[in-house]
Amino acid sequence: MHSRTLMMPAVLAACLLGSGAARAGLFDDEEARKAIVDLRQRITAGDDASKQRAAENAAATAQLAEQLAALRRSLLDLNNQLEAMRGDMAKLRGNDEQLLRDVSELQKRQKDASQVLDDRLRKLEPSKVAVDGREFMVEADEKKAYDDAIATLRGGEFDKSVAALVSFQKRYPASGYTDSVRFWLGNALYGKRDYKEAIAAFRSFVAAAPEHPRAPEALLALANSQAEMKDPRSARKTIDDLVKTYPQSEAAQAGKERLASLK
Repeated sequence: MHSRTLMMPAVLAACLLGSGAARAGLFDDEEARKAIVDLRQRITAGDDASKQRAAENAAATAQLAEQLAALRRSLLDLNNQLEAMRGDMAKLRGNDEQLLRDVSELQKRQKDASQVLDDRLRKLEPSKVAVDGREFMVEADEKKAYDDAIATLRGGEFDKSVAALVSFQKRYPASGYTDSVRFWLGNALYGKRDYKEAIAAFRSFVAAAPEHPRAPEALLALANSQAEMKDPRSARKTIDDLVKTYPQSEAAQAGKERLASLK
């Protein structure tokens, strides 16, 4: 009895100790479970957050991809527009270059036309000429007619030159060339051996223009024509007039020498 009494506190203590240990074990399991639940919740929350972030990242990536695609399309469109503008500018440059060529060609044609017109007007306008030391104004066709007649005479075509000079006298009776035409007509007639008409032409010339620089030559040619007509007396008389009127002329010196051959 006494031993039982002594064992009861020990057993009770053991039971209490065992109950405390059990409660401690239960407490530890509960804490562990709570920790596990909390961990699971954290993991779940982390997963959810990760999924949300992934979803957000995916959405952001998709949006960025769409923006990039839109940007690429914009760049492509801008590039196409740029190429189109370059093409238009090339066409415009080509058009400008063609326009410049057209304008240059037009200016050249205008210049050529103006030059042609100026040449024609110049031919039609009176011009100043100098013949035998005398200056005067003549028309273009008048000058040409005179030059052609003299060229024919110098070419030895006396018949043609006579016809041309006579025609000139009729066409331009008041011409500044008139005195020279009379002188050269006398020479052309002498050249074709029409001495009678040559004498008339030289006399007409000297009578109309005694101060002309070719008047002494005309008198000498007149004397030669008279000599060819077998009229030495008239030839000597003409030479005497030449020496008296134009003593310092070369024709007068030649006339003096010519007198020796006149009999």
